[in-house]
Amino acid sequence: MKKYVYTAVLLGLTWACSNNSQPPKEDSSAPVVEDNSLANSTSASAAAYDSIKGAGKFTNVELSATLDQKSVAAGKTVYDLKCAACHKLTDEKLVGPGWKGITKRKSPEWIMNFVTNTDEMIDKDPHAQAMLAVCMVRMPNQHLTDEETKDVFEFMRNNDSSK
Repeated sequence: MKKYVYTAVLLGLTWACSNNSQPPKEDSSAPVVEDNSLANSTSASAAAYDSIKGAGKFTNVELSATLDQKSVAAGKTVYDLKCAACHKLTDEKLVGPGWKGITKRKSPEWIMNFVTNTDEMIDKDPHAQAMLAVCMVRMPNQHLTDEETKDVFEFMRNNDSSK
């Protein structure tokens, strides 16, 4: 009986995190466009929450015009060790959502705050809550340092073909 329950749960998770939609068309020259369609669904207690930057210590991230290849390589190492088990570099979902295009849809502050302050972001951010509803698995805290977080973001920019 336990086998059947385990198999049913595994199939349910696989189905819930499958990507049944068409991939979005991307314009690599397009600036970051925030998807705030869920912004009005926040409660009064989250009224002070910044849905563009998220909640956390990253409030003003300055990006260089070109990618720092040393940081990209360090970010790939972190990705391989702590992220690849749940996230693909395409838009396809695995356990968590795919990373393709994330730096075009979300601000650097939002992404870096989500990586380092996952629990609070899931509690307050409607987009993070929507991702949780689809994938049904909370992202665990990976205990990344600020430098590792910046490296992972630079790796994400590289994955999105940002200069």
